Amino acid sequence: MRQRIWIACILVAGLSFAQKFEGLAMTPPMGWNSWNTFETHIDEALIKETAEALIESGMQDAGYKYIVIDDGWEAMSRDSLGNLIPDPSRFPWGMKALGDYLHDRGFKFGIHNCAGNTTCSGYPGGRGHEFQDARTYASWGVDYLKYDWCDHGTADARETYRTMRDALYTAGLWCSACVNGATTSPGNGVKRSVIYGEPRVM
Repeated sequence: MRQRIWIACILVAGLSFAQKFEGLAMTPPMGWNSWNTFETHIDEALIKETAEALIESGMQDAGYKYIVIDDGWEAMSRDSLGNLIPDPSRFPWGMKALGDYLHDRGFKFGIHNCAGNTTCSGYPGGRGHEFQDARTYASWGVDYLKYDWCDHGTADARETYRTMRDALYTAGLWCSACVNGATTSPGNGVKRSVIYGEPRVM
């Protein structure tokens, strides 16, 4: 079975290197992300409508294969076992079913979370749950993870993102990381970088 996951991360200052692994990401991954237009006002119907629009418009055939559900898909708290769960009113069939819907139509399934305690919009973040979350993403068939950098306190960026990378690998999902250095205060001399990693073939 071939399982692949991309991890798109927003990091802080001081991360200024780039690495490219042979045979992967010869062209940039292209697709649609829910954030810029809809922010957290998203639901299952919107994602499905977007998928159909990409097909009908010819964008999918042009290479726009990724549909990434950004911040706002989660319930406001984890379940009793500490697992991430989708908002039950907006994603009533769950993320596995939505991922299957996208895969059946030839898309890659992307999702968002954050390296901090909460996401940028206040939903549960991944801090301290990296390995648990990676297993969850694998069970849903996620192909692409955008991993943000909010509510991180004094956490070290390199260590934090390395932990998530290792968690994805342990779950059987080797990662390809697209890292864009940023902070909440643009224009302060932050250096930007991109890293690509090679997915493991399982």
